[in-house]
Parts: sequence; C-alpha cells; structure tokens
Amino acid sequence: MGEEPSGTGLTMVGMPMFNEEETVVSVVMRCLPHVDEVICVDDGSSDSCSRLAARAGAQIHYHRANRGYGAAIRSIFRIARERNVDKLVILDSDGQHQPEDIPLVLDALDEDGVDVVIGSRFMDESERTSMPLYRRLGISMINTASNLTSDLGVKDTQSGFRAFSKRALNLLAFENEGMESTLEVLDQCKEKGIIVSEVPISVRYDVPKSSTYSAFGHGFTVLTYALISLSHKKPMLVFGLPGMGLLVSGTTIGLGMLNSVEELTDGTITLSVGPGLTGAWLAMLGISLVFSGLVLHGARSLMRRVVMQRIRSI
Repeated sequence: MGEEPSGTGLTMVGMPMFNEEETVVSVVMRCLPHVDEVICVDDGSSDSCSRLAARAGAQIHYHRANRGYGAAIRSIFRIARERNVDKLVILDSDGQHQPEDIPLVLDALDEDGVDVVIGSRFMDESERTSMPLYRRLGISMINTASNLTSDLGVKDTQSGFRAFSKRALNLLAFENEGMESTLEVLDQCKEKGIIVSEVPISVRYDVPKSSTYSAFGHGFTVLTYALISLSHKKPMLVFGLPGMGLLVSGTTIGLGMLNSVEELTDGTITLSVGPGLTGAWLAMLGISLVFSGLVLHGARSLMRRVVMQRIRSI
C-alpha cells in the first residue's frame, strides 16, 4: 500500500445547519479560535442562519432542500476531502455542544492509531445525570443495539461532536441521509479497522432549540437501523436465539398437554386442543426462525470469505 498523501495541515469545523439563526453566530465565533476554518452546511433553511453565519466568519455550503442530517455530514466530508484537510471536527450548530471542547477531541485524535474521536456525554457522571431521563433511556437502548453490531463498545453512539483524521476521511463512506448515519459511520469504522476513541464533553440542554429532530422520531429511526444492521451481521442472535426460545416453549406446552390427558369412566380420552395448537404453532415458528438464522449466518460467512479472498488477491 502507498503512503497516505500529505495534507495541508488545515483543521476544519463542519456544522450541519437547519434554521439555527438564534445560536449559530455564537457557535461559529467560539469555534474560530481553535481551527483554521468553519464550514456550515445549510440544509434547506428558511431563516437567516446562513447570512448570519457568514457574517460571523463561516463559509457556507447550500442544500436547495432539506435532505437530512446524514446528507449534511456527507457534504462536509466531501468538502474536507476536496480541501485536503488533516483534521475535521463536526459539532451541532444549535448551541448544545461547547466549542471550547474542540481542543479535547483534537488532542485525542493525536494519540497513536486513533482516527475517530467521539465527544461522549456518558463518560462524566454529572453530564450523564443532567440529560433528560427519556433521552438517557432512548440512547442507552440505541447504544446497546449498536454495540452488539459493531463491537466497538462506544458509550455515546448518538453524539454529534466528533473528530476525524485524514485517514478516516479517506476511508469512510456512508449512504444514509438521515440520523441513522451516526451509526453507519461506526459500522464503517468496525469494518475498515478504524480505531475509535471517546473523551468526555459538556452539553447544554437549555438552548432555544435543543434538536431539529423530534426525540421519538430520531430514536425510532436510529433504533430501527441498529436492529436491521444487527440482524444482518448477527443473524443467529436476532433469529436463532428467539427461535430456540419459541421452540422450547412450544415443546414444553405440547408435553404439558400430553401430561394432562384424562381418561373418563366410560373409557374415552380428553385432550386440551387449545394449548396443543398453541404449542405446535410456537414450535413451528421457532424452527422457522432458527432455520432462517442458520441460512443467513451461512450466507454472511460465505460472503466474508469471498471478500477476504478478493482483498488478498489485490
């Protein structure tokens, strides 16, 4: 493999922006002392946030219509690659993230082998407990599902405060344009051997607009992506384990039905048909899930072997 192309030495902040005129000026001005340039991607805003951000010193890239958080991040990545920057920091423009934490994530990015740094809200106990309970529970569910998929052990998979090295910028490529891109990036890190680190950051929840996206809509979209990704990567966990549970439950119900056989005085035998049918259906569903898990697991293993053979042949 060839050496990594030398960069320009530039450090850039990229911010997705959608109707953030109340906060973006302060965020841009507080970022500028820590980096060489600030890029704001206006994702189809209808307010004056672009004009205000430009006056504050940011460079603006426009989306004609609102395409989503992931689309804004993709544009930021493309611009960073075009400008050959060495380090990219991404944070939100709504004022939740503190630009004063930028040196923390950049310092962690300088550690040997680290190419992605996540500013975590869950490493500091005071920050974790200050988060609204419904958010804490939702993010914990998403974290669990995501870490089962990626095996990265990231404490805050939904943090929008992240730093990327030049190597990560060149390796990462993602397709989703919604909030699920936060997990897709982590999946890419796992698949491509990119080392991810976390540092504690401070977050404010009293800003005018703490999120452009509803908490429930965000959570449902991201959790759905995490579960679908988990079913692709660990089918025996998603299909095989529940299938075994259903098979055992159905068998137990069926055996219980046989043990409850009663012989009446005239020699006739009575059976409880309802539990018997329930047990049979559960057992059949369990067998189907186990079989599906085995087939998907075999197909995934075969695909991985083919990919590895292609990589070795290069």
